[in-house]
Amino acid sequence: MQIDEAREVRTTCPYCGVGCGVLAKVAADGQITVRGDPDHPANFGRLCSKGSALAETTDLDGRLLYPEIHGRGTDWDEALDLVASTFSQTIAEHGPDAVAFYVSGQLLTEDYYVANKLMKGFIGSANIDTNSRLCMASSVAGHRRAFGSDTVPGNYEDLELADLIVLVGSNLAWCHPVLYQRIAAAREKRPEMKVVLIDPRRTMTSDIADMHLAIAPDGDDALFTGLLAYLGQHNALDRTYITAHTTGFGQALFAASALDLAGIAAATGLGEDELARFYSLFAATAKTVTVYSQGVNQSSSGTDKVNAIINCHLATGRIGKPGAGPFSVTGQPNAMGGREVGGMANMLAAHMEIENPEHRNRVQRFWNAPTVAEKPGLKAVEMFEAVADGRIKALWI
Repeated sequence: MQIDEAREVRTTCPYCGVGCGVLAKVAADGQITVRGDPDHPANFGRLCSKGSALAETTDLDGRLLYPEIHGRGTDWDEALDLVASTFSQTIAEHGPDAVAFYVSGQLLTEDYYVANKLMKGFIGSANIDTNSRLCMASSVAGHRRAFGSDTVPGNYEDLELADLIVLVGSNLAWCHPVLYQRIAAAREKRPEMKVVLIDPRRTMTSDIADMHLAIAPDGDDALFTGLLAYLGQHNALDRTYITAHTTGFGQALFAASALDLAGIAAATGLGEDELARFYSLFAATAKTVTVYSQGVNQSSSGTDKVNAIINCHLATGRIGKPGAGPFSVTGQPNAMGGREVGGMANMLAAHMEIENPEHRNRVQRFWNAPTVAEKPGLKAVEMFEAVADGRIKALWI
């Protein structure tokens, strides 16, 4: 077959959470080249070193080109028949909770949706979870606690519109390079934009930071709880927004006010002068985006840290507006898409709750499914513990 050398295929980079658009071209001799998609809203033609090297990953040497059963090559029919019969037999003998799916934030949204539908609506178990659990579960819980659903109230354009960007627990230059490039380009156009980096280490991201707060590990909760108290003490609250859109603010502010600057300094390892400069800058800048990632999420108190950040934006009304909001960036390109279609053990599609009978009924009717799981399934770590102790008899990864 003659391949049209001019033909390019639009696809998505599979690496980090930015989700850059890629144009892949296949030449007549089979050589593949890639370039950034200039029309894609995530990267507008930019690619980092990883995305630029995508063509190298298509080399067939060492790649698995067909299914294998116990090391023996076979065809798809035999492989799928074996999977189906093994799962069916296991379910018949041990029940639906004896099987599980472990999926990935690199799946397409449609694949996530179908796997979730198969497990929860037709097998009847919620034992489907994802490696996104290991990086984003704290944000999911924090979003649901703050907003009632797992919703990220921001987009990439906000980073270019903000007057202050606060980067927390995120080495954006290495982990989300194209977002870093977009911020750097925006700063060149608007030198008045400020960037604060909050990270125990001095990373490459420090290169664009006006201020680096070398916070002690696990100090984020105290830092942002102290910021909330500072905002209250310095008349920097948006009382109209608080009254219209929040509940329980008085209790939150009262609890935060128990911390004084000396106590915050002790908990964060920062100097009182550093804290005062950061707090003053945040209070004075209406268009502020706080970007946080795994340095916040992967913690024993990750959810509390997420909510401490969100509380400061709710308290100032800096949310849902251009250039303002708390912004959780994921580690994989479709961690958010998977969450939106229910690809985790404790939720249904469209942010509906698995323990809510009305939500279950709605999903079951929409799916025309014979059943629907009634309780949360095993989460990622629990799932592999269940594999180890024999409760999970069949696992599809």
